[in-house]
Amino acid sequence: MKKINFTKMAATGNDFIVIDNRFSPSGCRLLAKKLCDRKLGIGADGLLVLEKSVKADFKMRIFNPDGSEPDMCGNGSRCIALYAKNRKIAPASMPIETKAGLLYAVAGKNKVKINMTEPKDIKLSINLKAGAKTYRLHHINTGVPHTVFFTNEVDKIDLNAFGKSIRYHSMFAPEGTNVNIVRIENASSVSIRTYERGVEAETLACGTGSVACAIIFSLVKNIKSPVKVFAKGGELRIYFERKDNKFYNVFLEGEAREVFSGEICI
Repeated sequence: MKKINFTKMAATGNDFIVIDNRFSPSGCRLLAKKLCDRKLGIGADGLLVLEKSVKADFKMRIFNPDGSEPDMCGNGSRCIALYAKNRKIAPASMPIETKAGLLYAVAGKNKVKINMTEPKDIKLSINLKAGAKTYRLHHINTGVPHTVFFTNEVDKIDLNAFGKSIRYHSMFAPEGTNVNIVRIENASSVSIRTYERGVEAETLACGTGSVACAIIFSLVKNIKSPVKVFAKGGELRIYFERKDNKFYNVFLEGEAREVFSGEICI
């Protein structure tokens, strides 16, 4: 039986387990399935693994509760930046190596701002039939793929059912997509709910999803930076520069904190 030290962290309601894998590497896919289980494990939306890097102070890998490994996670990046700063693994301003490229974070006491990969693969006004209905959706990749649906019925939709119908739709095969439903609140803010692939359920917040919604909001309604995004777990703020339909210098900012640390036997 092996003992693993871990730290539970949360960023705007998105919760993660962080382990330092630099010196005693552990297999991560099976570990994520065990540790993220909310009944038989610690419970989390994902496992964040800190590894050695030749490009930055450390490399971040993320594993979903189903064991899959996405390229990027916005709120996870903010959590691991705070973790690294608090343990002097990296300075408060730091580069982070990810599968999606180098990210740069600035970690304060309980707030972290991180730059995101430039949005790509933007497709507006897709008519997609799911079940008996046809929906007008927008699609974008903000490090991972996201689909955005604007509706005034954000609080009434069964997101797990709706999200699953879009996430597994043949249009997005084989990788699938994350699914966001969005209500416009005013000229600079939206409320969102997100169904995350890999978690296969609604989460309290999603960093890449919040960025996706803000960018699509800007395109559809010609909105300028910054955009406030209200998720169930709290508020995130998205900054960006835009030239025509191209976005750069995209930043995600919000609260992050350590919840508790411990040791688990596997």
